[in-house]
Amino acid sequence: MNIARLRPDFSATRFAPYESNSLPTPAGDLWVFGYGSLMWAPGFAVQESTAARLYGYHRRLCLWSIHYRGTARCPGLVLGLARGGSCHGLALRVAPQAIQASLAYLRKREMLNNAYRPALKEVYLRRGGCVTALTFVSKPAHAQFAPPLSIAETVAIVRAAAGKHGKNCDYVLNTARHLSKFGIERTALHAVAEQLQS
Repeated sequence: MNIARLRPDFSATRFAPYESNSLPTPAGDLWVFGYGSLMWAPGFAVQESTAARLYGYHRRLCLWSIHYRGTARCPGLVLGLARGGSCHGLALRVAPQAIQASLAYLRKREMLNNAYRPALKEVYLRRGGCVTALTFVSKPAHAQFAPPLSIAETVAIVRAAAGKHGKNCDYVLNTARHLSKFGIERTALHAVAEQLQS
């Protein structure tokens, strides 16, 4: 498969910075909805984590990664939230004493190229009830938003990519494993992970 025709070259692309110095925060406890690497490598002080579901968006490998899991010339694919359906993930409650440091960290980590829209969304806890959580939603108009790809195309791109946080395939496999750990199976990501392991 000729993956060069599938992936863009971002070496000459300049991205507008995130326009705010802060992220939206709810009143009271700060919860963050993790649906990708935030589930297994949050990077901030988590006081509590619990399985949760977000409605109105689904998880997809829809963002070209040019730093963490790819490069500008050989981008990988990382997860984002695209419109429609629902998404199982983790609701992560930030330790109260670490809220400001956690917000600063998340702004630096998630808003690097302004490809996400940080938003407060209601997520429904598996144990019952719901909380308002800081959620990072993909921007379909952003240059890094990837078009729909077949499983074979996705696997080929992921296998070839690596960035400063490691191989793209490790990112996909780690996320699939953690979804399974929390009883979330048979997702589109699992289908990609199975092909990566074959």
